[in-house]
Amino acid sequence: MLNGKTIVLGVCGGIAAFKAAALCSKLSQAGAEVRVIMTESAAKFVAPLTFQTLSRHEVAIDTFDERDPSVVSHINLADRADLVLIAPATANMIAKMAHGLADDMLSTTVLATTAPIVVAPAMNVHMYEHPAVRANMQTLADRGIRYIEPGTGQLACGYVGKGRLAEPEEILAAVGRFFAEEQLLRGKRVLVTAGATVERIDPVRYLTNDSSGKMGYAVAAEALRMGAEVTLVTGKASVPVPPGVSVVRVESAMEMMDAVLSRLPQQDIVVKAAAVADYRPAEQAEQKIKKKEAEMTLQLVKNPDILQAIGEQKTTQFVIGFAAETERLEEHAMDKLKRKRCDLLVANDVTAEGAGFGKDTNIVSIFDPNGLVGTLPIMTKTEVAGRILNMAADRIRTLAGRRDGSAEGRE
Repeated sequence: MLNGKTIVLGVCGGIAAFKAAALCSKLSQAGAEVRVIMTESAAKFVAPLTFQTLSRHEVAIDTFDERDPSVVSHINLADRADLVLIAPATANMIAKMAHGLADDMLSTTVLATTAPIVVAPAMNVHMYEHPAVRANMQTLADRGIRYIEPGTGQLACGYVGKGRLAEPEEILAAVGRFFAEEQLLRGKRVLVTAGATVERIDPVRYLTNDSSGKMGYAVAAEALRMGAEVTLVTGKASVPVPPGVSVVRVESAMEMMDAVLSRLPQQDIVVKAAAVADYRPAEQAEQKIKKKEAEMTLQLVKNPDILQAIGEQKTTQFVIGFAAETERLEEHAMDKLKRKRCDLLVANDVTAEGAGFGKDTNIVSIFDPNGLVGTLPIMTKTEVAGRILNMAADRIRTLAGRRDGSAEGRE
């Protein structure tokens, strides 16, 4: 999967820089064109000549060391990259990336690239767990940057804990999976619903729920990364729209239903992750309702069920539903999946620590018509989205193979 790929390998200053040399070698042997950028600190741990010999390309360190007058070096590297891989990534570099600083060759190139970025952190366990570092990492994750988790063990500083750079073989495998996944949904059209619907009481008040949109937005971003053409139908959300997706903004459940069903025939995959209000006010006041009585009664009417309508109207679409539960998760999930004709249903217990509305992580169980097919431990919503879409892509390929086999049999 790495043949013909240009990987910009960023090496930061830390004892783990010696592993980056082995990684550079393995990437080159796998067919990648590796362009190395070292920080000045990294060059104190490993000589640039090492990386030049392994990559067979000059190593960039100084932003102002322009050796080719026909290009601006950091822009040229940023534009050529199919992937920017930073290994090891120090707390300092992660902070620079999070805050948009560009004061050396690596941080300047990172800020200029539009290529995907993968970060492999390496640092002292206490640094890795520091709130500032965790906040910076989350900021980058929200922007779509992916991580290769550090290992746990003896660190160079003498501590034992999490912070050791992943082994070169692990990083190589992760890069291979990254490029393989880019093809999984190539040519597919994916529609994702996300966020919370808003049901107006009057011009200044409404009924809604706690959904932040993070899970649905993560699914949209991952589907785009996997090569799909993505439409995001979104209600109220607290996160930015992933660049590159086609966005349709709606407010109420009725608006979301119209937006989804009008686009349903053109879709290959539908992921219904939005938290849609079950009820809406029977009447919406045209003017602000004034406070008069000690009590006020609202009459609510049931909203249409968008997922049910999708299940009833689908033809060849692969439909993935979500269920936020607080009890009897498997029972409720299977009932919802069968009633609404989902191909997969992703359920989570929103009362569990690390799961539910507004969190950056999730803990989910995935069901198909035969029952539970997988349980994912706590992980980022981006990772959860990737696992779900990988499963969907695999099942779509299997179904297509069966249809092709049946057609051949009839011939």
